Amino acid sequence: MSRYLLFLVLSVLPAVALGTDYIVGDDMGWTVGFDYEAWAKDKTFVVGDALIFHYQIGAHNVHEVNEIEFASCSSSGDALTSGNDKIVLKSPGKKWYIGGVGQHCVLGQKLAITVHCLSPMLPPIPAPIPAPTPSPTSYAKNSWISQVTID
Repeated sequence: MSRYLLFLVLSVLPAVALGTDYIVGDDMGWTVGFDYEAWAKDKTFVVGDALIFHYQIGAHNVHEVNEIEFASCSSSGDALTSGNDKIVLKSPGKKWYIGGVGQHCVLGQKLAITVHCLSPMLPPIPAPIPAPTPSPTSYAKNSWISQVTID
């Protein structure tokens, strides 16, 4: 039984560890004038997935913000500016991202998603079936060992 469980864990572990990489905006990348709400609508993000923000360096940036900053298009934190920013989704819950260059956020460069706990990928493991306990009479009848008395 423990070998079976180990096999299942080892066969699923690589998929869990890798997650799915989502290029935000697909071919459009992270830009102004794109509907990121529609982009995210049919996607299910889980812990271990990653968001990749592609954009021209200097033209855009990415800020991870809270809900209030998202609504007001403001940020008090540092911006990601590599043009190829990868954010691994490490915990479940709501996540918010905005573009912080000029009025980009106001023009729609903003993304809100919900990250879900990793769904169980393994089927339920059945409980072990206990071995039948032989009755004293069946054991004696079916046994090739006979009782020996030594004087």
